[in-house]
Amino acid sequence: MILALQIVLIISSVLLVLLILLHRGRGGGLSSLFGGGMQSSLSGSARAEKNLDRITLFVGAIWVVAIVGTGLLVKLGS
Repeated sequence: MILALQIVLIISSVLLVLLILLHRGRGGGLSSLFGGGMQSSLSGSARAEKNLDRITLFVGAIWVVAIVGTGLLVKLGS
């Protein structure tokens, strides 16, 4: 069971990193320092961004459940 949760944790971690990198930058911050501030308003739709937000939250919830489950199983096994 611990192995299965660890595999889910690794997969969800990689997916979470990729999904976060797919998000569009919203502020000035560091993204505008490297040329991210030169975006046009036509890059992407609001619906796609909403769906990306939902998928990111769902994968994040899976990630949290996998961490808590792994921690509990490791604690109970010791």
